[in-house]
Amino acid sequence: MSSDASSIVQKLWNYCDVLQDDGVSYGDYTQQLTNILFLKMADEQTKPPFKKKSIIPKGFDWDSLLNISGEELRDHYNAILKKLGTESKLLGLIYRGSENKIKAPAKLSKLIKLID
Repeated sequence: MSSDASSIVQKLWNYCDVLQDDGVSYGDYTQQLTNILFLKMADEQTKPPFKKKSIIPKGFDWDSLLNISGEELRDHYNAILKKLGTESKLLGLIYRGSENKIKAPAKLSKLIKLID
């Protein structure tokens, strides 16, 4: 395995450790990480060299998670999942029925910082 691949695998396990510490079951890791990583990947697509228009509605994007904390962060992330689940096309399919299983705002904040 290349060092880049090893680094990615290690980062994913670090993310899983954060989720496990918050009581998220092994079976829920994939969904929780998919939800949050998709937001980050969509954000990356709006930056150089890609500079694409965001598919995520303003105010429900990655940047909207970065400067809040505590219950406000948890509540906003829950609102993001709900909003994106009502969107049309692929975005709605990805997020429809998504539920935040990360109950402790501090754990959610830690996960966002690890990914950012």
